[in-house]
Amino acid sequence: MQRTRFGDMACSIARTLDVIGEPWSPLILRNVYVGINRFDQIQQSLDISRKVLTERLKWLVENGVLERREYSSRPPRHEYALTAKGLELCDLLLVMVRWGDRWTAGEAGPPVLYRHHACGEIGHVELRCSVCDRPMGAADVDVLPGPGAGPPAASHDQAGAGRYEHAGP
Repeated sequence: MQRTRFGDMACSIARTLDVIGEPWSPLILRNVYVGINRFDQIQQSLDISRKVLTERLKWLVENGVLERREYSSRPPRHEYALTAKGLELCDLLLVMVRWGDRWTAGEAGPPVLYRHHACGEIGHVELRCSVCDRPMGAADVDVLPGPGAGPPAASHDQAGAGRYEHAGP
């Protein structure tokens, strides 16, 4: 059975899932983001098989999310670092954290807190409109076809049933 090629779909969600949709990938990104960036450290922290970790790291490097850097030449040893593309992908993880803290943390509360560099306070991510700076959530937007959508039937960003407007003749 061949895996669906999400990267070929005219959908930003599908294309993002093509890069990080496999369940280990966001956890590997999280680890590298917090400084767990050497193969053995990541493997031990996640209790992931070496084979799966090797495959996931290779995929993330090939997709420009991580880069492999040599930290020792004798013997040759490498660590992983976020690229600019990978660091921006961590913004998505912060949105996932917000949801997880609200809906899955339980009585113990969130397992990790985030201190904002600009104000020094503990906070959480809030989605805001890039134009008017007002809060922007799924209930606050209409989904319109963009320049890369292709024909209406080919678009897969129509997940917001009832919210999708076709701006055409």
